[in-house]
This record gives sequence, structure tokens and C-alpha cells, in this order.
Amino acid sequence: MKKFLLVFSICVLSIFTVCSYLCEVKSDNIQDDMASRIIRFHVIANSDSKSDQALKLKVRDEILKYIQPKLKDCKNIEESRKVLMENDKDVLKVARRVISKQGYNYEVKSTLSKVNFPIKTYGNITLPQGRYEAYRVIIGKGRGQNWWCVMFPPLCFVDITKGQVSYKKTEQEMKKVLTPEEYKMVNNNKFDISDKNNIKVRFKIIEVLNKLGI
Repeated sequence: MKKFLLVFSICVLSIFTVCSYLCEVKSDNIQDDMASRIIRFHVIANSDSKSDQALKLKVRDEILKYIQPKLKDCKNIEESRKVLMENDKDVLKVARRVISKQGYNYEVKSTLSKVNFPIKTYGNITLPQGRYEAYRVIIGKGRGQNWWCVMFPPLCFVDITKGQVSYKKTEQEMKKVLTPEEYKMVNNNKFDISDKNNIKVRFKIIEVLNKLGI
């Protein structure tokens, strides 16, 4: 009996190890595919002081006001990327104008590159950790907390404070570029978004096991 239990335990442990590995690989592949169709937008404050954080939001507001008309008709990530690159200098001018108007002399720079990010929630969307393309505006030393959203698809222009109305709009935009499987993974409208550990487990285990039929 003891020998049977030992063999059984080893089999269960082996199955669990293999399943965990398959979950990790599958989840990483899905994240990579999804990230290849998304551009994030980050505005990084000089520091975490109240004044620097307030300045960050003012810069954000003016940049979004400037870039929204130019991005709203983009049909794919390539068009959005082109718009951002063509307007980068003007975006920086907008940021510098806001910073100067508020009485600061911080330098400001921007980058459009792929960056590793932790798991993040925006409204009813939670993006798994991974490497994403991001347009980042960095104010001063860039040592403060950042504000972020998704620039393509254009979730930055959806007011996430409007509950189900904004959730519906976000759903429509995300479904234009993500597969049903990918959208199911990032949609947290039916889950407790305060529990990041549960969301992470969902990304790496539940969805993948269901697809594998385990």
C-alpha cells in the first residue's frame, strides 16, 4: 500500500510539473501574441511628490488632447506607430509648454520601445506581465510613479470612471485587435481586480488548462 501511495504521489507530482510547464509556455505565447498588437502609453513623473504627480497629470491631459484627433482613425498598430513617430517632436513641445506654464524647468524626453512591465489593470482590462511596446513620456528624472493606458487600441480616450459605459467601449476596442481567447484573459469585469494573485493564476493556469482539456 505504501509503495502504491509513493508511486501515485510521484505520478501526481510529475503531472502537476508538466501541466505547470505547459501553462507557463502557453501563457507566455499568448502574452507575446497579444502584446504584438498593443501600444501602451506611459507618463512618468519626476518624483512622487504631490506637485510632481499633479504636473504629470496635467502633461498627460494636454498630450492626450493633442494626439487624440490624430490617432482616432488608425486602423492598426502600424498606423498608430507612424502617427506617434511623426508627432513625437510636437508631443514634446506640448509637454514642455505645460511644464513651463506650471513654473518648472524639467527636461522631458520620449521613447517608443519595448519594455518589460508587471501585471497592470486599467478599468476592466488587466494586462499580464510581459514585454510591450510603449510610448513613454519621461518628465525630469523620471523617478516617480507613472500614469498609463493603452494607446492602441485607443483606450486612453475612454473615460474609465463611467463604469459599464466605459467597459462596453473598452470591450469593443479590445475585441477589434485581440482574439476571443486573448480578450477572455484580459477582461476582469467578472473578477475581483483587487486580487492580483488570483488574476495571475488565471492567466497562467485556468485558461490554459481549459484549452488543453485538462
